[in-house]
Amino acid sequence: MAHYRRVGEVPPKRHTQHRDPEGRLYHEELMGEEGFSSDSSLLYHRGVPSAIVGSEVWELPDQRRTPNHPLKPRHLKLHDLETGPDAVNDRRLVLGNNDVRISYVLTGTDHSPYYRNAIGDECVYVESGSGVVQTVFGVIDYRAGDYVTVPRATTHRWVPAEPSQLYAIEANSHIAPPKRYLSRYGQLLEHAPYCERDLHGPTEPFHLEGTDVDVLVKHRTSAGIVGTRMTYATHPFDVVGWDGCLYPYTFNVEDYMPITGKVHQPPPVHQVFEGHNFVVCNFLPRKVDYHPLSIPVPYYHSNVDSDEVMFYVGGDYEARKGSGIGLGSISLHPGGYAHGPQPSAIEASLGVDYFDESAVMVDTFAPLDLGEGGLAVEDSAYAWTWSGRGPDDPAVFSNS
Repeated sequence: MAHYRRVGEVPPKRHTQHRDPEGRLYHEELMGEEGFSSDSSLLYHRGVPSAIVGSEVWELPDQRRTPNHPLKPRHLKLHDLETGPDAVNDRRLVLGNNDVRISYVLTGTDHSPYYRNAIGDECVYVESGSGVVQTVFGVIDYRAGDYVTVPRATTHRWVPAEPSQLYAIEANSHIAPPKRYLSRYGQLLEHAPYCERDLHGPTEPFHLEGTDVDVLVKHRTSAGIVGTRMTYATHPFDVVGWDGCLYPYTFNVEDYMPITGKVHQPPPVHQVFEGHNFVVCNFLPRKVDYHPLSIPVPYYHSNVDSDEVMFYVGGDYEARKGSGIGLGSISLHPGGYAHGPQPSAIEASLGVDYFDESAVMVDTFAPLDLGEGGLAVEDSAYAWTWSGRGPDDPAVFSNS
């Protein structure tokens, strides 16, 4: 995210002496992406950011994945998924591949442990609830409709003010605005559906005192994704100032300006972020197609390179009437399968000029497996709802 910010006390020149009122040097840390060749920030710590006094195994939540085989579309009912209240430890894996993992948790009001994802950036969609995320860069508020984007290796913890439904998109890469929205220098362009004013990062440093502070670190090994509990000699939230273009921020869907057209627009116009081998889109309340013969719901389509994951979070999703899909549902439409609206929804949409619907979509360019959380809440009748019958005839559908 190449939008410069400066927070707290920093010296006039980088990599020069910066001292506290008693004359003690602050410790400068560079957090930088792609081997010093991309976005970075400089943070100034009171303590030594490398000083650990312990390192133990942290047993991660179940990360096992089951291939979508035999191939079929899936409906997962996330509101039926039981989780513990911890925003980090109690995430349940819903879908995933080697590029991105999607998890879900309903929190309580206790803070999470201190946590750092050293595998990739996280983009957490807040389905409901509010609170703050305390980070080494400072504090950011969150509310329903926010994407909370946390860069790789940022120490943070979730502090909910109320129970919060969190849909966590964990990348193996960085997450950023689509390149087509950006100038060659990184500014969001006029045709982009949002701008820098809509991105809300920390505004002041955040300090906590403490010694022997545990931080849960998710990281990679030759054996796959693992966890380590590192114990730091001094509190990691000891930064007096920082500046740069790398930091956590929130973006709320209310600030996204949908792009519409005379006939039905393809999903890329709804894109909000991209990562390596996946994109994030949001479908929001909007005026729809105004050609006199337009069909407002999507045409049937074969996304031959992608698996499509739609998370339905608000409104009344016109194209899915008769499928059993409702709020809190996920639909997985895999590559190799043509998908689209329920047949009855096509005629019903004619003449409609406004859709009141909200959904978050993740399209991946590698096949998605099902996590244990997804398997636990699958509606097994969904695949047969377009035809009205399945292997067991007559089929009994979730919306019957």
